[in-house]
Amino acid sequence: MRGCVYIGARAERGFSKAWKFFRLFFPILVSCWLAAGCARAPQPPPPGTLVGVTARIKGFDPALAGDVASLTAVARIYEPLYQYHPTAQPARLEPLLTTDLPRAADETGRVWDFPLRTDVRFSDDPCFTHSDGRGRALTADDVRYGLLRVADPRVGSPGYWTLRGRVVGLDDWRAAAGAATDDAPYDRPPEGLQTPDPQTLRIVLTRPDPTFFWTLTLPYAAAVAREAVRHYGPAFGRHPVGTGPFVLAGWRRNYSVTYTRNPAWTRRAEAAQGLPRPERLTYYVVGDPATQWALFRQGRLDLVGVTRDTWAALTDAAGALRPEWTARGVRLLAQPGLETAYIGFNGDDPVVGKNRALRQALCRAFDAAAWQRFYQGRVQSARGPLPPRLADAPAGPRAQPFDLDGARRLLAEAGYPGGRDPARAGRPLELTLELGDADQPETRQSTELLIQFWARLGVVVRPSYNNRPVFFEKLGRRQAQLFRLTWVADYPDAENFLQLFHSRNASPGANRANYANPEYDARFDEFRALRADDPRRRESIARLDAILGEDCPWLALHHPLQIVAYRDRLKNYTLRDFPYGMEKYLEPAL
Repeated sequence: MRGCVYIGARAERGFSKAWKFFRLFFPILVSCWLAAGCARAPQPPPPGTLVGVTARIKGFDPALAGDVASLTAVARIYEPLYQYHPTAQPARLEPLLTTDLPRAADETGRVWDFPLRTDVRFSDDPCFTHSDGRGRALTADDVRYGLLRVADPRVGSPGYWTLRGRVVGLDDWRAAAGAATDDAPYDRPPEGLQTPDPQTLRIVLTRPDPTFFWTLTLPYAAAVAREAVRHYGPAFGRHPVGTGPFVLAGWRRNYSVTYTRNPAWTRRAEAAQGLPRPERLTYYVVGDPATQWALFRQGRLDLVGVTRDTWAALTDAAGALRPEWTARGVRLLAQPGLETAYIGFNGDDPVVGKNRALRQALCRAFDAAAWQRFYQGRVQSARGPLPPRLADAPAGPRAQPFDLDGARRLLAEAGYPGGRDPARAGRPLELTLELGDADQPETRQSTELLIQFWARLGVVVRPSYNNRPVFFEKLGRRQAQLFRLTWVADYPDAENFLQLFHSRNASPGANRANYANPEYDARFDEFRALRADDPRRRESIARLDAILGEDCPWLALHHPLQIVAYRDRLKNYTLRDFPYGMEKYLEPAL
């Protein structure tokens, strides 16, 4: 019997390894097959069609779009109250579903009215049983319903951080909704979300909060038709019904997503401006950068992100686009991004989460100069979570600068002298680093470099490569010991990064590191109470940044530069800090 158990265990381990191999390399094999097919019969994008690539997406439910790829996909179909002006720098809000910017309804700075447009309709769909073939007109109830879904714990939205503690009565409503067994709570909305008339949404804030309006540009604030959620039930995320410029024409999961113009837009004022300009959008799920580059070279893609290998092929020693590419109609755009790549240390983990000296040691072993050389100058060095382009972002050296001797001293203080783990009979301390880009060679190569940094301390870090859905599931369940991720700004304010460390935003919220520090929480709440023009704001940001620098819930790696190669058939392509819903302005030549 013992022999049978042994053989069964070996077979199980063998199957597990085979499954891991299949799960890791299948997307790459598909990408190679796609590229091979393109090589046999290269075809340029059809007239009026924009063709690009996307990462895997979870679906098209605005409340559940917790990663950049899903948020971007959702924003083509759904619309929030506001958007960013397509060309203004610095960024500024402009109406999208509203007729105006927020209107103060009293003198307290807490009550705001949002007047809605009367020419906005949802796309036509079978969920509207009394439809006249033109969809249904937008009402304030649709916007409120979308916000309530984000607040409903049964939906499981990762976007509740945009609303938590900000809207009168909403946190209590959330608690009651979590105990409900039907959708009756939606018929008893909180005091802070009112609809004085069908075309006006009124939001009552718990206190004046100027950064709140930035969050109303995110798909979490999208209008959602209650009929659609009821009609499609658990399948709602596969059947989007929005007011946006495009409708979903086809979704082959993990292969491609296609959108076409929303006919309902023909009756909106934007139609007079020729919007949306593309007739069709097609995005292929191609994770391998080499395959993306092959498709771009063959003319099958309109634009492609620039990686380590393609940078060398596109540019000369001075970083300028090579003449042969210019002659082929290729253009190159680059700008600093409002994003931070980082390694997160799970605060729930008994090893790294409870040992500040260990986290500090791992941070001090990070060789920022070698990291910059690896990335060929395509990233900005990070001193902490806040990108330097943000107003009031602290300047100066890293709180934990590269210092191997200091890292070794900290490691001994942490209880692991020489990197040896007493709990493992003096063998090396072993940690696991979770990654969500299994098919990205640059991620793999840079991760190996990072592992080498830590190996100098005698610490063994083992990479665990996952596809993106599995990776985010692990984060949501707080199962990642260390993890590598990038936070892309949702709005141009330091608060968007600093809120990532408040304990109330822990997983499945945006605080993926599950960092909890009562002092930080208190000081952050004080910071949020300050007006945007309060001179104390800079000092408050610096204080929060200093706490993070000592506690090290993250190892800030770098701030990526946005670098894109595109074809000049996109007549007005530009890089944007906040690209959600901006495809309608692109103009692929006919």
